[in-house]
Amino acid sequence: MDAKDILGLPKNGPLMSQEKKSRPQKESQRKPDGISREVYALTGGIAPLMPSIDINQLKKRALSESEKITWQWLPFTSSARKDNLQLYHWVRVVNGVPPTGDYSFAKYNKSVDVIEYTDEEYEKFLSNPSWTKEETDQLFDLCKRFDLRFVIIADRFPSNRTIEELKDRYYSVSRAITIARAPSPADVAGHPLVKPYNASQEVERKRALSMVLSQTKHQERRDAEVLAAAKRISESRKAAKAAEETELPDVSDAAPEGAEKAGIDVISTSPNAQLPSGIAAPPVSETASTLASLRMLRVYLRTYGLEQMVQAASSSAGLRTIKRVEQTLQDLGVNLKPKVPTKLVCAEHLELRKEILTLLNLQKQVQYKESEGSSYREGSYSETPGTPPKRAQRATDQDRTFIPDSTSFGGERAGKKDQKRAWTIIRSTIFTSTVKTASQVKNFRWMNWKD
Repeated sequence: MDAKDILGLPKNGPLMSQEKKSRPQKESQRKPDGISREVYALTGGIAPLMPSIDINQLKKRALSESEKITWQWLPFTSSARKDNLQLYHWVRVVNGVPPTGDYSFAKYNKSVDVIEYTDEEYEKFLSNPSWTKEETDQLFDLCKRFDLRFVIIADRFPSNRTIEELKDRYYSVSRAITIARAPSPADVAGHPLVKPYNASQEVERKRALSMVLSQTKHQERRDAEVLAAAKRISESRKAAKAAEETELPDVSDAAPEGAEKAGIDVISTSPNAQLPSGIAAPPVSETASTLASLRMLRVYLRTYGLEQMVQAASSSAGLRTIKRVEQTLQDLGVNLKPKVPTKLVCAEHLELRKEILTLLNLQKQVQYKESEGSSYREGSYSETPGTPPKRAQRATDQDRTFIPDSTSFGGERAGKKDQKRAWTIIRSTIFTSTVKTASQVKNFRWMNWKD
């Protein structure tokens, strides 16, 4: 008796059929291979983050149903052997058909092609007073048998010959035969046998290697300490040298030292030549930094050092002035870059550029002074002595205290004398610089032709 009997409901009623129909049928999913049942039950069929397939399943080869594989004990021969020896090994046979072809390991048998010579070639190219023909024949026979393993060849050689002597004889004979059989020496210039073998260098290399390998721990430790001390000394010298370069006081002290190492002699201007205030000399920091950068390079072309020094010398000048310097060099017949850049030629070229730059700056100062003088003369001639002063000037003159003018009491004459003296000094400086530049060009051309 159950609940349906108590309630008087039929056991196979419409409700049961509706309930059974309303339940969806579960789709059966097959567990993939390589995953355990517990793991598959926990994940519920969700793809795992890491691959859970057994790696051994991937290595297995899918065998077709038509293939039948057996292993058989079969004979084989190898092309690497010259005696046609027949041996046996296990072979994988598919469908009763044994594999054909050469032995699979015969391809690893590599031999050296040793040069063979005739009696005529030996008499013509290979004669050597320290080697007989019988010894040379024995050497090449052993080289062919043992594939140039000279340690074994030296052990089997009948006479007492070192490994280096055997190598020297073999390579000298091979080189002579290769060059004699070639149509021209240029055709075999890249052949490895043509390169000479240096027996003395090989002996020295082995001796040095044996010395290194026979050192004790104490000697190795002492050598390491000596190398570390040498490294510390070199680093301290470099640091002291860098500190001296950064503390350069002026161009006159720094330029000769830097130019001596850089390969360029920087000739300073004479102390008698006085430059006007408007002429700008190359800054000390530019020259010092250029010399320091050249010292850091250690190895460089002299033309590169000349370009860096020219840029430092003309750093204060404008682009137009630099172009005028180059145009002046071309007018004088001097190349912008020396054809023979020796140390002396580069120094003279740099000095010539400095002189031309000084000349152009002096010419600019003369033009400026002449324009000032012309404007002064025009202003003095426009004012007549009987012209009454303006009101504004009269009002200001009333409040101003009396100061004697330099133009009165002979001051005008003295001012004109000072102005004439200044122009005379500037013109003499220009003339001196021009003469010096001309002599510089002459000397530069002579030195360039001489070098």
